[in-house]
Amino acid sequence: MFKKFFQLLILPLDFITKYFKALVLLLILIFICIALIPQDTELKAPNLAKIYLQGPILDSHSIYEQIEKISKTPSIQGVLLLIDSPGGAMGASVEISDMISELKKKMPVVVYVQGAMASGSYYAGMYADKIYANRAALIGSIGVVFSSFDIQDLIHKLGIKAQGIAAGEYKEVGTFMRQWTPKERAFLQDLIQEEYQMFVSDVADARGLEVKNSTQYAQGKVFTAAKALKLGLIDVIGTQNDAIETLKNLSQVTDPIWLKKDKFEAFVDKIIKTTTQISLQALTQQLH
Repeated sequence: MFKKFFQLLILPLDFITKYFKALVLLLILIFICIALIPQDTELKAPNLAKIYLQGPILDSHSIYEQIEKISKTPSIQGVLLLIDSPGGAMGASVEISDMISELKKKMPVVVYVQGAMASGSYYAGMYADKIYANRAALIGSIGVVFSSFDIQDLIHKLGIKAQGIAAGEYKEVGTFMRQWTPKERAFLQDLIQEEYQMFVSDVADARGLEVKNSTQYAQGKVFTAAKALKLGLIDVIGTQNDAIETLKNLSQVTDPIWLKKDKFEAFVDKIIKTTTQISLQALTQQLH
């Protein structure tokens, strides 16, 4: 009796021992299948996507990657561009603006301003089909700035002497090692004015405004959402859900299934969001 009981006890162990490799392979296949199945979407392909423009604009790489991911997902029918940025580099802002303009030709793009759409971030999102903003958002700052330091007195006190060799009268234009010459200052002023005129012209083109009225909506002024609406810089004051409803209508999507971000993207977004909050706090303090 005891012998039979012992045989029954070791029977499963004997089976596992004989077929161990097969069981391991089967488990691996099961895990791969589970990983490949989009659990949250119930096997349905995503039809809407979100692009995140958050924090200072230093380059356009992040937005490029997000748009590339959307382009590789043919089921996407519309994009919600979430903006919360004080702006940044002119070149990168223009690149993002051009990317959004191109994307708009393929599918509807709706902007929702979470905190700020200012300076370079306004440039980046102004070509969207619709611009929504919450009522506490800051909009505008349509202008261009070039700033530097003059540490000449400091380095003299420290006993430091600057030296260098340059070819070209304006090669050292913008240097912080000495005070700019009148010719250098005039050169920089012309350069910044040229970029400013391009900015204003593009805003007028994107928003259907008159360049001759740019003193009202440009000149580096920052506006509340209510004032920005009156000036034509945004289309609607509302919530993110309002923006999503408009995107659904424009893209003819009735059952939204959003393209998911991976865990690494979510982690990076948290870091960027923290940076954005610090930048916006500084911007707000400047306005007081």
